Amino acid sequence: MAVITSRRSVMTLFSRPTDPHSHRVRLVLAEKGITYDVVDIEGDDLPEDLIDLNPYNTVPTLVDRELVLYDVRTIMEYLDERFPHPPLMPVDPVNRARFRLAMYRIEHDWYSLVDVIETSDDRSSVAKAKKELREAITATADAFSLKPFFLWDEFTLVDCCIAPILWRLPHYGIELPAQAKAVQKYSDFIFSRASFKNSLTEIEQELRS
Repeated sequence: MAVITSRRSVMTLFSRPTDPHSHRVRLVLAEKGITYDVVDIEGDDLPEDLIDLNPYNTVPTLVDRELVLYDVRTIMEYLDERFPHPPLMPVDPVNRARFRLAMYRIEHDWYSLVDVIETSDDRSSVAKAKKELREAITATADAFSLKPFFLWDEFTLVDCCIAPILWRLPHYGIELPAQAKAVQKYSDFIFSRASFKNSLTEIEQELRS
C-alpha cells in the first residue's frame, strides 16, 4: 500500500483492456455501480502516475483519494467493504473464509495457467497450460450446478474471479467437454447480466465476436 499527496475526487483504476486480472476488478466496480475513472495501459509504456504510485508497476492498480492498492484480491475485498451494497461476500465468518479460500484456489490453480497462456512464448508450455486449465475447470463442473451462482444463491467475488476466465476460453482455443455442460449454463447466465456486459472493454467484447 502507498500513500499519495494529490487528492482525487473519483476513484481511478489503472487497467489493461484485455487483462483478466483487471477485468476482475472492473466486474466488481460494475456490479456495485461505482463511478470511476479508468486509465488504459497498453504495451510496455507505463504512465508516470502508475510508476510513482505502485512500486511493482503492475495493473490493476486502484487509487481512492490517498489510498493506493495494487493486489487484485485486496482491491476486490476493499471495494466490497467500501461499498457494501450489494454485498459480494457472505456475512458469516465461516462462509467468508470458505469464499476467500475459493478465490485463492482459483487464483493459484487457474490464473497461474492463464498467465502462462497470456504471456509465454513457449508453445509447448502454452499448450500444456491450456490442457491443464480445461481439465481443472471440467473437474469442478459439478459445483456449478449446485446453486444459481458458484456455490451461492447470490453473485459474489468468487464469480468475479471465475467469469473473466470463462469469457476468454474461446479466445484461448479451449473447448470444454460435454460433461462440463453445467459450466456452459453458468457462463451463459453470468454473461447475460448487465454488470458483466458493462465490465467489458471494447477489445474484450471482440474476444467472442
